Amino acid sequence: MAKARFDWDQDKDGKNQKKHGVSFALAQLAFADPKRVIAEDLAHGSSEQRYYCFGRVGAGVLTVRFTYRENVIRILGAGYWRKGRRIYERENQVHR
Repeated sequence: MAKARFDWDQDKDGKNQKKHGVSFALAQLAFADPKRVIAEDLAHGSSEQRYYCFGRVGAGVLTVRFTYRENVIRILGAGYWRKGRRIYERENQVHR
């Protein structure tokens, strides 16, 4: 993913901003966190693999749902969710 670029649907981005308060442009920053955690979305039933990126952006841990196609990270959704923060903290051995 080192040379990947980002892509997303503009309508989904607008809906995500209204629902979760996070733009997909901001969501890109989760991938820049050197301690980010990438996990496969095992619950997704489609033939296309989907993933989660958990990365620190600002004061919180952002969860980004995405696909990866031919060096393109397509963002599908993003938000500051407790479950994502817990996974990030567990994987990075953050103690509260």
